[in-house]
Amino acid sequence: MKAVEFHLPQDVDKSFIVFREKGDFFPAPWHYHSHYEFVLVNKSTGKRMVGDHIGYFEEDDLVFMGSLLPHVWVNDPIYQQQGPEEADALVIHFTDDFLGEEFMNIPEMDHFKKVLKLADRGMALQGETRNKINKIIRDMPDKTGLQRLSDLLLIFDIMAHTAEYDLLASPRFVQNFHYDSSDRFKKITGYIMENFDKDISLSEIASVGGMGVTAFCNFFKEQFRVTFVEYLTTVRIGHACKLLSMNDRNVVEIAYECGYNNLANFNRQFKKLKNMTPSHYRKTLIVPESNIPSGTTR
Repeated sequence: MKAVEFHLPQDVDKSFIVFREKGDFFPAPWHYHSHYEFVLVNKSTGKRMVGDHIGYFEEDDLVFMGSLLPHVWVNDPIYQQQGPEEADALVIHFTDDFLGEEFMNIPEMDHFKKVLKLADRGMALQGETRNKINKIIRDMPDKTGLQRLSDLLLIFDIMAHTAEYDLLASPRFVQNFHYDSSDRFKKITGYIMENFDKDISLSEIASVGGMGVTAFCNFFKEQFRVTFVEYLTTVRIGHACKLLSMNDRNVVEIAYECGYNNLANFNRQFKKLKNMTPSHYRKTLIVPESNIPSGTTR
């Protein structure tokens, strides 16, 4: 069985990904990606395959996997699309350079770098370590910014000082697994990042990947798990969030800079992704004067 390479969408205003999967939360095929990954099962049972390891998961199952390690989770029928129960999981993705190329080389990360090496085989966390990390992860979706980052670093510290885990894939599998990757993805994502403030037609972006439109659409959805339009929208709205937090330009100007010529469409797409309007988002970033300690200058 050949593993499929995935390229995961990410907001440009976030350094790592935290998201909830509900319903049939593992619709992906046997796949791998460049991100490190935590998978916490809140509610479901089923079978998971990590490398050449086949095991079973249930509520509270927590696995940490390294970059490029093939894996797949399969819910039991009761939790699948037509099942009577709804599955629920939390997932964290990050790359080894998500805080800069030198971050993993600072002295404080020495112990955790050993964990990253073990994660090449996949780690099923156990005991009190699992309980502590599960609690942290379950609180993360309701947090933002530095709070989430602080929680992730706390998880790193816990894992750097524990022996409560089972390694999953065999060393032989990790040594012998070879993945196929091309610069096609870099060309596509690079072009989007350089031109997201303009209209990008499907024929235009398909030609960047050296494909026809139909082949590109199928290829993009398979690899990125979202459509090209959905991915482009995520990039544009992420950039809008950055601009809303950095300057006082009005929303119309920001919408135009992010590739939207229609303010109503910009507001609609923003609210769809962020569950609030751009104006409301900007207001949430403002610290009320009453919350600033006396003697503090802004």
